[in-house]
Parts: sequence; structure tokens; C-alpha cells
Amino acid sequence: MNVLERHSKSDKTPRVPTSSLNSNGGGDLVGGPRFGQTHWSVVLAAAGKKDNSQAEQSLERLCRIYWSPLYTYIRRQGENPHDAQDLTQAFFATLLEKDFLASVDPKKGRFRSFLLASLKHFLSNQRARARAQKRGGGQTPLSLDFASAESGIVFEVADGQTPEKAFEKAWAMTLLEQSLAQLRKEHVERGKQELFEQLKTTLTEGRSDVAYAELSSRLGMSEAAVKMAVVRLRQRYREVLRGEIAQTVSNQAEVEDELRDVFRALSA
Repeated sequence: MNVLERHSKSDKTPRVPTSSLNSNGGGDLVGGPRFGQTHWSVVLAAAGKKDNSQAEQSLERLCRIYWSPLYTYIRRQGENPHDAQDLTQAFFATLLEKDFLASVDPKKGRFRSFLLASLKHFLSNQRARARAQKRGGGQTPLSLDFASAESGIVFEVADGQTPEKAFEKAWAMTLLEQSLAQLRKEHVERGKQELFEQLKTTLTEGRSDVAYAELSSRLGMSEAAVKMAVVRLRQRYREVLRGEIAQTVSNQAEVEDELRDVFRALSA
């Protein structure tokens, strides 16, 4: 079972084909992401500055979301789970120090590029001295679900992927997981969790494959109403995904570039 099949069969993230995210006249969104003070722009703006609590909080939030691809990369480098956990925690302990932001290059606006480049630099230094270091470098570690990340890597360990490709795929899956979690949260808050649970599988299906009659029967809705609900769910999914991407890039054009990279990573 490959990584896309595994996630499509779990309750965490469905496999999302390009057609589901890039439809409706090219996938344009109503009120797409706005570029003001996104989490990443806050971090970039604070580079080299002291005592910027907003930037520190934004960076920590981004790290909590995207740590899993980095852990996947480290494991693909041949580290065992215990050492990979130590290295991941030590990396973030270093990254979350404010002075570290002074090395951020605003021209490299993608957060994932910054993270991976920073990790590679960290590992090259760490291998020379860090094997005796305590977990998390003696600092308070992030609370990270390594067991969940490890279960995903087990399925992929024999596929011959490079660490960089494994990182890209884990990054893409993380974006989809975050987007799906946001959709579920929105529906729960509106008292429509059952509608979401019934319709979420339509995000992985082509338009002609959706069993509208069956869904209509389950939900007690007309087929026309179900079709409209599916259209709205897919539109909102595209919007949420672009919003997630917008938090980690510097401008609107990069959102579309990142979205294409998501598709490439998932199809690799």
C-alpha cells in the first residue's frame, strides 16, 4: 500500500486528485487568501530583531504543523527512530531561538524551503557532536506525535524514495491533513458534522463517480441539494488549502506554485 492509498483509507486525510482541487473554471476561489501579516511574513519581518513575541508564536505554530516532514527526512537519512526524535527536538530547540531568525533570507520565501535548508545545515553540524546530547538539547521539547509519524514511515521505507522526495510528500500530505481538519472544525461548529462525514469522500472522487442517490438517502436530502453541498464543500476545500499555503509563502504567485508542487509530490 503506497502513501496515497494509506491516507485515503484512513480517517485522517483522503487522497485528493487534481480534479477535485482545480475545477470550477480553473479553481479560482471566492475571496481567496489575502496577503497581509501571514504567519511566515511575520517571521520574515522579525528576522534579526529581538523580543518579537508575535514572530516567535508564528514560528512555533508553523513548526508544530510542519515538523512531520522534517522527521520523515531525518529517518530517510538512515537515523533510527530514537535518534531521529532526538534530532528533531534538538533542531526545533535551536530554530525557536529568536537569534536564529537573523539567518532567514527573505528571497527564499517558502517556509518549507527554509525549514529543509535549515535542517540540512543543522544535521551537518550536529553529527559531529550531538550523539551524547539530551533529548531536545536540554530545553523544553515540543509535544510531537512521533508514534503517528513513524507508522507512516514504516509503510514507505522500502520504496527507494530519496529523503528530499519523502520530505516533499510528507509536506503535501500535511497540508491536506490541515485543510481537512479545518473543514471538519468548521462543520462541527455549525452543527453539520454528519454532513461533512458523509460528503468528505467526494473530495477524492470525480464528478461522475459520486453516488448522489445513495448520499441523498443517507442524509435525507434531495439529490439536487446533495450536489450543491458537494460543490460547496469542494470549493471550500480549495479555499482552505490555498489559505494554508498562503501562511507559508511571501506572495500570491507562490501559492499557485506551491499548489502545483503539492500535486507533483502526491503523484510521485
